[in-house]
Amino acid sequence: MNKIYYLSSCSTCSRIIKDLGITPKDFIMQDIKTEKITSAQLEEMKQLSGSYESLFSRVALKYRQLGLDKMKLNEAGYKKYILEEYTFLKRPVILIGKQIFVGNSKSTIAAAKTAL
Repeated sequence: MNKIYYLSSCSTCSRIIKDLGITPKDFIMQDIKTEKITSAQLEEMKQLSGSYESLFSRVALKYRQLGLDKMKLNEAGYKKYILEEYTFLKRPVILIGKQIFVGNSKSTIAAAKTAL
């Protein structure tokens, strides 16, 4: 199964989707703002990535607003915040078969392109 978790309002996600040639024909496309991530979906991502922390975005505006930058979060905390607020999921998250690519770094996107 190929799937991408993204934000349709995010220009970076849109650029990456275009660059990778991802289409609804080949991928299940889930806009995380309009279709919330389920606990089961997050668990699958965690199994593939190794931790909830690896899926957590520290650049989200709410990270500082909620004072999370001053807290020491554990795995349960990362999971809780990702499930409560879509903005805490590092994006995009691309699943290609049993491989996962998290975030928008050049190396991550290059690896996803190679996997395709």
